[in-house]
Amino acid sequence: MHSSSRMVMAALAAGVLTLAGCGGGGDSEGSGSGPGGMAVPKIDKMASLGAGEGTVNVVSWAGYVEDGTTDKAVDWVTGFEKETGCQVNNKVAGTSDEMVALMKTGEYDVVSASGDASLRLIYGGDVAPVNTDLLTNYKDVFEGLKNKTWNSVDGQAYGAPHGRGANLLMYRTDVVKPAPTSWSVVFDPASPYKGKITAYDSPIYIADAALYLMKTKPELNIKNPYALDDTQFQAAVDLLKQQNEVIGEYWSDYTKEVQAFKAGNSVLGTTWQVIANLTKADKAPVEVVLPSEGATGWSDTWMVSAKAKHPNCAYLWMNHIISPEANAGVAEWFGEAPSNKLSCGKTKDPQHCTTFHAEDEAYFDQVWYWTTPLAQCVDGRTDVTCKDYAAWTQAWTTVKG
Repeated sequence: MHSSSRMVMAALAAGVLTLAGCGGGGDSEGSGSGPGGMAVPKIDKMASLGAGEGTVNVVSWAGYVEDGTTDKAVDWVTGFEKETGCQVNNKVAGTSDEMVALMKTGEYDVVSASGDASLRLIYGGDVAPVNTDLLTNYKDVFEGLKNKTWNSVDGQAYGAPHGRGANLLMYRTDVVKPAPTSWSVVFDPASPYKGKITAYDSPIYIADAALYLMKTKPELNIKNPYALDDTQFQAAVDLLKQQNEVIGEYWSDYTKEVQAFKAGNSVLGTTWQVIANLTKADKAPVEVVLPSEGATGWSDTWMVSAKAKHPNCAYLWMNHIISPEANAGVAEWFGEAPSNKLSCGKTKDPQHCTTFHAEDEAYFDQVWYWTTPLAQCVDGRTDVTCKDYAAWTQAWTTVKG
C-alpha cells in the first residue's frame, strides 16, 4: 500500500466505516414499504441541469473528498471547483447514523451514503430520486452496481455508484493452518484460536451470520441475509452469541485491526482488502480469502438531498466524482474497486483494479452488499414481516453482552 493510503488510514481511525450503496434508472414514483411501514415519499427528480450555484455542501466518508490538504498529490476537488465554480464544503461523518442525522438537517446537498443508511434516507424522504441522464459518466459505471436493492426503488435510481469491496476473511499464515476456505472457522465454538478471532463491530455484521446460515442451514430458508423473519433472525443472533465466546475483540477502527494482526492478538477474522494490504506492508504474515459461502460487502452511493439548496452543483459533483480520473483517484487513495470501468486505465498502480477485483463480476456475484434491513422484507416476501434496522441495532447490543 502507498504511504498515501497509510495517511488516510490514520484519518479513518474513529471507527468510521459502515459502507454500501449505488444507482439505476427510471421514474420518480416511489412505492413499497420502508421503516415503520412508510411508503417512499413522492419527490420529483431533476428534469434538466442549470448553472452551478457557486457552492456544494457535502457529507462524506474520510478520504472521499480530497483537495490536496492531506497530501498535495491527492486532489480531485480543486480542478472541479475551477471548472464548475462550485466551491466544495465537506463535512466528514464518522458513522452512517451521523450521515443520516446530518442529511435530515437540510443543510447538505449531497452525501456518500452506505447501504445501511441509503434506504433509511430514501424512505425518510431525505434524498431525491436521481435523473441519471444528467450524469454523463453514469453510462460507464459497471452494470453490476446499478439498480440494486440498496440504491434504487422500483427501478428508480437514488444515486451514483462510487466504489465497492468485499468483507473478506483474513488470517495469519504462520498460525492458522490449514489455510481456511470457509467462514466456519470464525463460528467454531471449539476453535483452537479462541480469544484471537475478530469480527466487525456493527449491527450489519448480523448479515455475516445470516449468510453463513443461508449456506449451511438450508432448512432456515434464508434467501437474502438482509431479509430475516423472526425465526431466521433469532438463528443468526444465537450464532453470534455463540461466536462471542471465541471473539478476542470486535473492530471498527481499521488501524487497530492492522495492529492486532501485526502483534498476533488477532489471527483470524473479517477484514477489507485495503486492511490486508496495509498489514502486509507492515510485514505481518497475513493472507485473505473470499470463503466458499461468499461474503457480505459494501458499495457506496452518492445521493442528492431532497432539500438541496445547490442541486445543480450537487449533480455536477456526482458526475465529477464518478468520472474516470476522480473515481480512479478515490479508489486508489481509499483502497477499493472503482465504480467507473474506465477508471482502471487511470490508476497510478496498473494492478490496482486486479487487486480489488474491479472488473471481475464473477467475484462480486458472490458478494451480498450491505443493504438496510426493512420491515418489508427486501427479498420480496410479503407474507411475513422482517426485522428492521432498529431491531438489528438492539440485538447487536445483546450479542456483545
